[in-house]
Amino acid sequence: MSSNTLAPLKAASPSLQRPQVGPARTLASTNILGFDVAKADMAETVYWIADRAQSRTPTQIAFLNAHCANIARKDWRYRDTLENVDALLPDGSGVALAAKLDRKPLGANLNGTDLFGPLCRCLAFRGLPVFFLGGCPGVAEAAAENAKADCPGLNVAGHQHGYFSPREEDEVIAKINASGARVVFVAFGVPTQDVWLARVRHRLHAPVVLGVGGLLDFVSGRIPRAPEWMRRTGTEWLYRLKCEPRRMWQRYLVGNLTFTAHALRYALSRRKRSVIMALDRGLSRTMDIVASGLGMIALSPLLIGTALAVRLESKGPALYRQIRVGENGRLFEIYKFRSMRIDGPSQEELSKQDHDRNDGVTFKLKRDPRITRVGQFIRKFSIDELPQLWNVLKGDMSLVGPRPALPVEVEKYSAVERRRLRGKPGITCFWQIQGRADLPFDRQVVLDVAYLQKRSIFLDIAILLKTPIAVLTARGAY
Repeated sequence: MSSNTLAPLKAASPSLQRPQVGPARTLASTNILGFDVAKADMAETVYWIADRAQSRTPTQIAFLNAHCANIARKDWRYRDTLENVDALLPDGSGVALAAKLDRKPLGANLNGTDLFGPLCRCLAFRGLPVFFLGGCPGVAEAAAENAKADCPGLNVAGHQHGYFSPREEDEVIAKINASGARVVFVAFGVPTQDVWLARVRHRLHAPVVLGVGGLLDFVSGRIPRAPEWMRRTGTEWLYRLKCEPRRMWQRYLVGNLTFTAHALRYALSRRKRSVIMALDRGLSRTMDIVASGLGMIALSPLLIGTALAVRLESKGPALYRQIRVGENGRLFEIYKFRSMRIDGPSQEELSKQDHDRNDGVTFKLKRDPRITRVGQFIRKFSIDELPQLWNVLKGDMSLVGPRPALPVEVEKYSAVERRRLRGKPGITCFWQIQGRADLPFDRQVVLDVAYLQKRSIFLDIAILLKTPIAVLTARGAY
């Protein structure tokens, strides 16, 4: 096998030998053709995958190219899978063209064959074992031998061909789990590999799983790769068409034309929508400024009275300031009336006790011992949130939008949950009028994402009109 497949990453080779295990963050992304596609360079992606494997963070990774996009338009299961993976990596010139047509920034071409070498070198240094699954009988085994030869120290914990029956699935999964692999490369082809991984990932002990298409055929040497200059210029598909014309002509000739037409139509429709959205955002911002300004003036007696009550009951400032995560991950300082004693137990101490909701992301207590009597009242009727009118006036927040999360919570977000960060956080939101804190976090995410997809000034007004009723009933307020 040519050493090109496992060629070192020039700019990052020295640092690949430096273990880097930190918070299991999510790769930055940009929306291409309706998918959240990773916007990163090769080194960053390699570190991220290795960090996820070493920290045992469950991660499914898929790739998006023109062929994948064409299939996803017709196969809703595959599309749903791509929308919910933890990282969708851009593969090839087709995705780059779609990004350019839509005027979207895109990072490096992160195709599986170019990623494989640097990733194996990093995993080898960290001592993280891998498993190869897929291909015809003998392909995974040959790929394992070639990978170990070209990447000394790589621990290939096991391999298995992809031609097993449904009855043998349990046995294959048991084999993968028994191997102790931290990363599994699955080469069933699209859409089978990604849909299969989405279905069985909860049964796999390996934290990181990747659907890699024909990668094992290249690594095994069964199919040669295109020359370096063709890979650099994004014309590798011409080489594959030359090598396998009967199998590839429809995929590349017809498929590429279909994809280009779809990408162009999508970009044009996005530009039309962007004009409407810009007008709507302008109207919403005007409403935010006028309503928050008038609200602070009209509610000034209540604001002053609440501040005095907070100060008189317990020592400490009337206002509580806290760093929250806003639109696109931007940090800002939020303002609230203080509802807790400043000398109470920490949240970390309370989290060790019985509590009403600790779903791994958010933490809530119905009877939090830190809350004062004034605090109970102002939290019940959301008076503690009124200082956030200043955040709205400043532009950190909007009247309506997903509630702002703590940075420590966002660090635990999955790729789907991070969609909550696509808009400005708000004082009220969809789930605030449908049960507030009584709703589980995953339901809150569904409602927040639905709001961001459908948001308009008319929807905002409807939510604002329903908010007083939700506040007065005090359902889920604690």
